[in-house]
Amino acid sequence: MEKNFENNLDALRHTASHILAQSVKRLYPDTKLGIGPAIEDGFYYDFFRKEPFTPDDIKKITDEMKKIIKEDLKIERIECEKNKAAEIIKDEPLKLEILSEIPDEKVSFYKQGEFIDLCAGPHVSSTGQVKHFKLMNISSAYWKGNENRETLQRIYGVCFTTAEELKEYLKNLEEAKKRDHRILGPAIGLFSLHPEYGPGLVYWHPKGGITRKVIEDFWKDTHLERGYQLVYTPHIADISLWEKSGHLSFYKENMYPPMNIEDGISYQLKPMNCPFHILIYQSTLHSYREFPIRWAELGTVYRYEKDGVLHGVLRVRGFTQDDAHIFCRPDQIETEVVDVLDLVMYFLSSFGFSEYEIFLSTRPDKFVGTVENWEKATKALENALIKKNLQYQIDPGEGVFYGPKIDIKIKDCLKRTWQCSTIQVDFNIPERFGIKYVNQDNKFERPILIHRAIMGSLERFFGILIEHYSGNFPVWLSPVQVKILTIADRFIPYAEEVLICCKKNKIRAEIDASQESLNKKIRFAENEKIPIIAVIGEKEQLSNTVAVRLHKKGMVGVFLVEELIEKIKSIDNARKIEIDI
Repeated sequence: MEKNFENNLDALRHTASHILAQSVKRLYPDTKLGIGPAIEDGFYYDFFRKEPFTPDDIKKITDEMKKIIKEDLKIERIECEKNKAAEIIKDEPLKLEILSEIPDEKVSFYKQGEFIDLCAGPHVSSTGQVKHFKLMNISSAYWKGNENRETLQRIYGVCFTTAEELKEYLKNLEEAKKRDHRILGPAIGLFSLHPEYGPGLVYWHPKGGITRKVIEDFWKDTHLERGYQLVYTPHIADISLWEKSGHLSFYKENMYPPMNIEDGISYQLKPMNCPFHILIYQSTLHSYREFPIRWAELGTVYRYEKDGVLHGVLRVRGFTQDDAHIFCRPDQIETEVVDVLDLVMYFLSSFGFSEYEIFLSTRPDKFVGTVENWEKATKALENALIKKNLQYQIDPGEGVFYGPKIDIKIKDCLKRTWQCSTIQVDFNIPERFGIKYVNQDNKFERPILIHRAIMGSLERFFGILIEHYSGNFPVWLSPVQVKILTIADRFIPYAEEVLICCKKNKIRAEIDASQESLNKKIRFAENEKIPIIAVIGEKEQLSNTVAVRLHKKGMVGVFLVEELIEKIKSIDNARKIEIDI
């Protein structure tokens, strides 16, 4: 007996994809079917059709979907032998290919009205259950992701259980467009991309560079305070290092080709920092008394991502990992992971993130190391999560081949989730490199290696921050904290005195001494998303004060220069998210 999936959003979205396919087949019978799964927020279906779908086609398909929903067709699950299944889908070559790859002798179909599709399910009981949907866009997709195979047309849609949820999603989608870091970042002078000279490579502008420095300084200071030591490693290494680490066999497609510098010698750009930290570890003999050893690095790595997956600064080819590696004894795993979780929560909350989704990924089918060690490491990770009183989900079999892991996804102001922090136990690299330490019995023993990152990559985290704040960074992160505006040229000397005073106190300030009107200057500063605007006129000059406006809030009062500086320093030092001048 099949379970009741009436309240299962995935089942609802999966059914929506079948309604989409049924609609297309009714309107364009010669179209061939690919696959149509439920995905996060919605669904899609892939179609093979010579003519491209047009906006007018999408409207017709939507209307036909509404008709099918109104018909409230019963959805039936049908099981049959593969030979009978082949007869049912004889006119669907892509479906026949899927069928040939199914190892089971029996397969399942789902039928609604005249439409039947090879599918494992689940689905809701009738088409009438799908009420709140919207087709969103069309893209191209290679069959099975293979660029040498058929090019299909993929129609995306979203689906929710209530009209309110759909309305809220569409509202957030419009807001997300306004927050797109690819538009905002260049517009306010943070970064640029020049794909004609290298796709996926980020050019940091002065303003972006300042905010990056603030993030890096906070990251370094926090790590030093918590017992980490900073290391720096090269960007390239002899190809033999990547062979030894296993990256050449596992990540070759994502690595840049080797550079043949000398006869018989090839170098490769690093896709990871880990092997370099191992080499540092191997350069001296270590005792159990030294553990844990915590090394951190803001190390730039390079991965050859395909053009199709590059996305602003969120997915790039050259990026800086906030990497750290912890060498410890097996009995120290739990304690170290607790400390890492504490660091992660402190760090992320400092940037205004307080909501998370946490996943504990367990042993996959293919793995290295012993089952016993996997179980011990997994239990240590789980105990650490429990000790920190963090809610988490088990992601069975999704651990990396070399060890279990914890993934932390942050939620932004639009409740979108972003993968950032990860904590991974590694049994592979210590074994491959034969690293060891002297235990209390004066014998050699293999240490445990913990990989961890908080931001994931600085570029990705920066892009998330732009979208989370819509470019309106908190004062402590803003590239320009104060914009000093003069009402007339005769007040420029006083404005320059205020500027010097700000800079002496390490406050990032600029003067707008242009000939524009005050209203225009204010508008320019607002567009630049500068948090604090200090206006100077006759009264302010005579009283050694500034009239203060806050971004999007307007005038808040007149302050002595020294008073304003102390308030900004207080906000800055406390890394306050909201301005409370």
